[in-house]
Amino acid sequence: MITPLQIQTIDCRQNSAEGVRLLTELRQKLSPRGDIVSPAGRQRTLELFGEPLSPQEVVERICRDVQQYGLSKVLHYTEQLDRKTLTADTIRVSSDELADAHAQAAPRYLATLRRIVANIRQFQSSILVKDVNNQFELGTGQVQLRQRYLPLRRVGICIPGGAAAYPSTLTMTAVPAQVAGVKDIAVVAPPTPFGSYNADLLAACHELGITEVYRLGGAQAVAAMAYGIDGVLPRVDKIVGPGNLFVALAKRHVFGEVDIDSIAGPSEVVVLADATARPDFIASDLISQAEHSPGSGVLITWHEPLIASVKAALEDQLSRLQRGDLARDSLEQYGALILARDPAEAARLSDLLAPEHLHISTSNPEEMLTKVQNAGSIFMGHYTPVAVGDYYAGPSHVLPTGGTARFANGLCANDFLKRSSIISYDAQALAFAADDICLMAQKEGLTAHGASVSIRN
Repeated sequence: MITPLQIQTIDCRQNSAEGVRLLTELRQKLSPRGDIVSPAGRQRTLELFGEPLSPQEVVERICRDVQQYGLSKVLHYTEQLDRKTLTADTIRVSSDELADAHAQAAPRYLATLRRIVANIRQFQSSILVKDVNNQFELGTGQVQLRQRYLPLRRVGICIPGGAAAYPSTLTMTAVPAQVAGVKDIAVVAPPTPFGSYNADLLAACHELGITEVYRLGGAQAVAAMAYGIDGVLPRVDKIVGPGNLFVALAKRHVFGEVDIDSIAGPSEVVVLADATARPDFIASDLISQAEHSPGSGVLITWHEPLIASVKAALEDQLSRLQRGDLARDSLEQYGALILARDPAEAARLSDLLAPEHLHISTSNPEEMLTKVQNAGSIFMGHYTPVAVGDYYAGPSHVLPTGGTARFANGLCANDFLKRSSIISYDAQALAFAADDICLMAQKEGLTAHGASVSIRN
């Protein structure tokens, strides 16, 4: 017998501090602190390392071993953690496998891929920054100030593959990189039926012209891309894409050796809703993120009847969905139904959580939009579910999680560009600026700085 959904319900009209406390705790639970690990995962750690290491310690051990010993340790951890025996020859998906997967793919799937890729290319191209060139006179001299943008040389993409296949993650990461002009893209996916043995994913790689696909997952995949494996996988300049806790912690560990997009935690959505919102729509929105398991779904409304009706809709839909049990568990751990005093308080509570996805399901979403500050991606109106952004619209679905939307942004084509300032003064322009530069150098006690200017006058 299925017990009633035990999702947290908070009435902030009498005690707004309780809502703040709940969302603060939820934000802490969803942050990538390294403590959301299943009992099976902890047991695997004990078996592999012979001691109860924390996830952070596991990642540090794996990354250090891969950096020091290269391929042998990558293969070792792949065999121990993924239960797959690979060699230097089989770790990379062959060009024939990629071509065969594409040849055997359903025409409807390929047509869908092409429409989605076109959407992403169009949007990402429209926001791509261009070189800036300013020229002006300083005194009687000429100054040229430029900002040059060049694509990164080589990028690595992590594709999850534990509980589901994610060709959408490939399109939402690789296409922005291609729009930016990145030539070399290496894709890693775990050696599982949902990962690098998944025909749909391999077909998508071939469709995008990606030829480097490696059967690697977890922290060892991140380390392999960051440090490189001689003769097998050249190191990359940036690593993007989601993954489990160990992937997130590994990306944090190698940051500095390479750039990364973010340290992602569980998926999350906040729905801001008024009396015009449909309870069944809202329930489906909350479940859609909770089914990632872990995943968070939070409703914040100032229309009291919506709380009970959404809870009833959740019960109904969870009982009928394939991943209903997983979503139920996520909602009970990381979900909430919150009744706010008014739209202003609802917006403040949402900003406190700073969600990855924010769905404004109101009669006037543009008005509500002016009240909110923090969100990775914002979905407007009753007919824009998060799935539109996850799969189709054009902005990348790689977004800040765990409250980091307070300061971080979603992935886009511009994140694959390297920016350089280019400064050019002629003799007259330098002479005009010399006294100001030398005075500042004197104030800072950096006399050689000033001397490098005065010697030219």
